[in-house]
Amino acid sequence: MAYKNNTQLLREQLGKEGNVEVFTTAPQTENFYAVHFVTESVISAITITGGNGESALQTTIPAGTVIFANITAITLTSGVAIGYYN
Repeated sequence: MAYKNNTQLLREQLGKEGNVEVFTTAPQTENFYAVHFVTESVISAITITGGNGESALQTTIPAGTVIFANITAITLTSGVAIGYYN
């Protein structure tokens, strides 16, 4: 994997690279490096590779929250989120 420069990272964060997925309650299995919760959302299931205690995130997440992690699966009960992947 090549390292990205600041411009590439900024373009991804702004959605200019086409590497985003807007989702609601359908299960997602992309390899997201960040998930931004546009509205208040309820996470019913989440898997973080190399992480421990992700079950603590199965809760209500306030609008505007961003989780930065290697998220390999996420399902919402309600809400809207944007997932950023490579």
